[in-house]
Amino acid sequence: MPKTPPGQTRERVYHYVRERLFEGRPPTIRDVQRAFSFRAVETARGHLETLVREGRLAKRTGEARGFTLPELPAPKLVPILGRVQAGALSTAVQDLEGYVPVESTHISHDLFALRVNGKSMTGAGIYPGDIVVVRRQPTATSGEIVVALVEDEATVKRLRIRNRRIELHPENPDFEVITPSRFQCLILGKVIEVRRFLDKASAPLRY
Repeated sequence: MPKTPPGQTRERVYHYVRERLFEGRPPTIRDVQRAFSFRAVETARGHLETLVREGRLAKRTGEARGFTLPELPAPKLVPILGRVQAGALSTAVQDLEGYVPVESTHISHDLFALRVNGKSMTGAGIYPGDIVVVRRQPTATSGEIVVALVEDEATVKRLRIRNRRIELHPENPDFEVITPSRFQCLILGKVIEVRRFLDKASAPLRY
């Protein structure tokens, strides 16, 4: 069986990388090797470096997932730090699950992500298993959705401030409003984005 000409293979590699970048899942060299069943990782590296020399791809040095399109800003990889309750309060789980790519003007270290447990925020379109991207900030405006730490337990709720008192409101009538004292409650950040993945191919990146 005749081999595919290198130019045709390289074109397929380019379209594969381009598609992954538009999905927010920049590939590594080994991802390319596996996708095209190259026997050696150097074959994949050679195609990618040629595409960079041709100006069709760009490469950020020192990053495993550093390939990007010249006209596209590189997505930020935000760590998923654990789980947060959207329901009755429960102790936050600190367990690095992976990373979610986010296109944002915010500085990377100002962002983190959490996977949601519970159904108290379904009225706001936040469901169990969703990932919330959070901007670190110690305060928020009444009406914004926040991640709050009440004593040692974390929750995602809509912040309401009434008579200088903090209230954490669910978006589901089956759940009660949480009214901690100001000494019990710490705002960890404001929810700026909600992610939902319907298939494994789009799941968060794991390292």
